[in-house]
Amino acid sequence: MDIGGTSDPYVKVWLMHKDKRVEKKKTVVMKRCLNPVFNESFPFDVPAHVLRETTIIITVMDKDRLSRNDVIGKIYLSWKSGPAEVKHWKDMISHPRTTVAQWHSLKA
Repeated sequence: MDIGGTSDPYVKVWLMHKDKRVEKKKTVVMKRCLNPVFNESFPFDVPAHVLRETTIIITVMDKDRLSRNDVIGKIYLSWKSGPAEVKHWKDMISHPRTTVAQWHSLKA
């Protein structure tokens, strides 16, 4: 939270291929919100043959007006992430063109 006791969070989603940024999407900023819920979907068109080299980076940010935006936390979704992230990744791959929702704990 900011000095004023609030936060202006938003989420940035990067599609990465072999450690190169391919595409970026972001949510709206939830002004003065300490417990935001982002109910947005971000479809990416990724060919099946490049999925093993693909990673999705989800970063929760705090928008600041006067200084640089702060990173609140992030997760990496790919076939080589942590157990919860790999499960989500496998669920997404096995259900193409279907929304697959899952909660994740952010890492600093």
